[in-house]
Amino acid sequence: MNVLLIEDSESLRRSLTLGLSKLGFTVDDTADGSSGLSMALMDHYDVIILDIMLPSLDGISVLKALRQQKNDTRVLVLSAKSQPEDRVLGLLSGADDYLAKPFSFDELHARLLTLMRRGAFKQDGDEIVHGFLTIDLQLKSALIAGQRIDLTPNEYKILECLFTNQNKIITPEKLSTYITGNFDSVSKNAIEAHLSSLRKKVKALGQCLPVKTKRGFGYYVEQLP
Repeated sequence: MNVLLIEDSESLRRSLTLGLSKLGFTVDDTADGSSGLSMALMDHYDVIILDIMLPSLDGISVLKALRQQKNDTRVLVLSAKSQPEDRVLGLLSGADDYLAKPFSFDELHARLLTLMRRGAFKQDGDEIVHGFLTIDLQLKSALIAGQRIDLTPNEYKILECLFTNQNKIITPEKLSTYITGNFDSVSKNAIEAHLSSLRKKVKALGQCLPVKTKRGFGYYVEQLP
């Protein structure tokens, strides 16, 4: 896992870099908020560990700027600010997790592993990868374990809608709008038929489509173990 550590305490930054490197992480670090933001926008990181009180640009401003730039890298906030309102501010600003100082290294490691599991889905520019499934957003096509799958336009749109909305339940109504726009509709039975066809095509290639149904609500993509 590639980690960006933005922390102004030199001693903490050194100890975290050393500890994470020993565990196999690749760590880039900086003590400055502005340089941290530039690094986060220029390079790909799996997780960003972000302090709040930073020189030049505070952590909350860094976080908001990342989200405004549509950067969805997982962010774990480290902060001496431990009041409930501080945690709420961090999470509402776009953080995926919030760990108050002082903390144990083992807990930090466990939280990083949890974020890594959540981040098993990857969207990189024009491509989405989820386990054996690769979706090309430009070519409007999909691969199952490297084999191209023959999809109808509606089947592709269902895949694209579900897999670009990770960790969300997508209602039949939203799928219908995604497929046809606001001027037509697709019935729930038709959506079920498309999903059934998708499952059969994926199964024929030796895999199982990781799309589940939450009865009464809609559909969601199953997280990878």
